[in-house]
Amino acid sequence: MQSKHRIFAEDLLLAAEGEDHFDRIPDSLMLLIFNKLADARSLGRCSAVSRRFNALVPLVDDACLRIDRVIPADDASSLGLGLGLGGGGPRCPRISHLLKSMLLAVLKPFSHCDARSGHGIVGKHSSQMQQQQHHHSPAQVLKNFSSIRNLRMELPVSDVGTDDGVLLRWKAVFGTTLQSCVILAGTKLDRNTDDTPSSTMPSAAMASPELEDESGGNIPESFYTNGGLKLRVVWTISSLIAAATRHYLLREIVKEHPTLERVELADAHGQGTLAMAREQIREFREKPLAAAAAANRTQVPACNMKLRYAPVLELSDGTRIHGATLVVVKPVGAEAAVCGGRKELDEFVGDTFDGPFREAVAMLSKRRTYLLEMNGF
Repeated sequence: MQSKHRIFAEDLLLAAEGEDHFDRIPDSLMLLIFNKLADARSLGRCSAVSRRFNALVPLVDDACLRIDRVIPADDASSLGLGLGLGGGGPRCPRISHLLKSMLLAVLKPFSHCDARSGHGIVGKHSSQMQQQQHHHSPAQVLKNFSSIRNLRMELPVSDVGTDDGVLLRWKAVFGTTLQSCVILAGTKLDRNTDDTPSSTMPSAAMASPELEDESGGNIPESFYTNGGLKLRVVWTISSLIAAATRHYLLREIVKEHPTLERVELADAHGQGTLAMAREQIREFREKPLAAAAAANRTQVPACNMKLRYAPVLELSDGTRIHGATLVVVKPVGAEAAVCGGRKELDEFVGDTFDGPFREAVAMLSKRRTYLLEMNGF
C-alpha cells in the first residue's frame, strides 16, 4: 500500500505534466454534483473554471436562485423600470412594487467563461466594478441554463408585513390563475412555561351573519366583534396578493424554459411559498393569464374560504399559538381544482407545512369550519 506522501508526489507529477484530474470524472457524475450544488450563483462561478464546466453547467436539472438585494426607487428609475417601494411604513410596503423591484434587478452578476475566446475568471477589481454597474434579472441569470426541471427561487424578505410575534405562513398553488391557497396564522406565538395545558375550546355565542358554520354550531362572538375576523381577512387578502404578484413575475422564466416541471418561489423568512407543478406549468403556458388592472399581478378569482379557528392552540413541543387560524382558499366552483377532489385537497392541506406547524394544521382541521365568500380582485 502506497503512503500518502507517495500518492501526493505522484499527483504533483501528473499535475506538472498538464493532466486534468477532472477529465477522469464522467460527465454524468459531474452533472450529479452540479445538481446537488444547485445554487445558481455558485454554478455560474463553476462555469468559469474551464471550458468543460462551461459546457456542463447549462445542462443541470435543479437550480436554486437566491435573490439578495432590493433596488431602491431611485436606482429602479435610473434603470428605466419606473419602480419603487411605494408609500407606507416599513411594515406596510406596496407588495407588487416591492416584489417587482426585487425580481427585476437583484442579483450581483457573475462572469461566465467564454469557451471560444478562452477567457477565464476576470480580475477582482474588474468584477467589483461590474457588480457596481450592472444588475441581472432572474430571467437573465437563468437564460444560460437550458435543461432546468426543478427551480427554486428565494426572496430576501417576506411580502406581508406583520407585527413582532405574529405567525403568518401561506402556500399557494397556481396554474394560469389561483388553484388553492392554505394560510396558517396566529396573533401571538410563544411557549408554555407552566405545566397547565391551555384550553383550546372556543366559547359559545351568537352566530355571525357573515359566517356559515358547516357543523351547525356558532362562532364565538368576540371573534367578529373585536376585529379578529377583519384581521384574518386582511391576512388572507395580503397573502393572495403576494402570491399573485410572484406568479405574474414568473411569466418570462416559465416561457423561456420549456423543460420546467416544478417551480417554487419562497422567501428567506419562510412566510410564503408559491408552487407550480408540471400540470400547473403546462396550464400556465397554454392558457392566457388574466392580469389585475391596477397592479402587476395575476387577477385573483372569486373564491370560497374555509376558516377554522381556536383561541389558543398548544402543540406537543410546548409551542402555543394564540388566535390560531387555518384558512383554505379555492376558486368558486373549483372543488377539484387542486388535485382532483376533496380527499386530495385535504391531503394537500395536511402536507403544506412541516414541523410543529404541520401538527397545528392537523389540530385545526378537526375544528368547526366556517365558510366565507370573496369577490375577485
